[in-house]
Amino acid sequence: MNAEVRSVAGRFETGAALTHASAKAALAAGLQRIAAGASSVDCTPLAQFDSSALAVLIAWQRAARARGGALEIINLPAGLASLAQAYGVDTLLTARH
Repeated sequence: MNAEVRSVAGRFETGAALTHASAKAALAAGLQRIAAGASSVDCTPLAQFDSSALAVLIAWQRAARARGGALEIINLPAGLASLAQAYGVDTLLTARH
């Protein structure tokens, strides 16, 4: 399980994997970063993912909105963007590729 989340000046990174097995830990780690003021998440390290990654990203964005801000998703992997489109949730993600 790789739920590592690294943070640098308002931006944090996902770990290399964001799957069902790591989603709960990754969600909690990201929520801590958002509570501390993070405004973007970089998905560059993300190499292994499933639909749980979409749930986590959407939950992070909702948490940022609840704080009165926004969370920008940077470098969303093409495969995850395709998965979001297939599930019909792509419009819920504020992402740059």
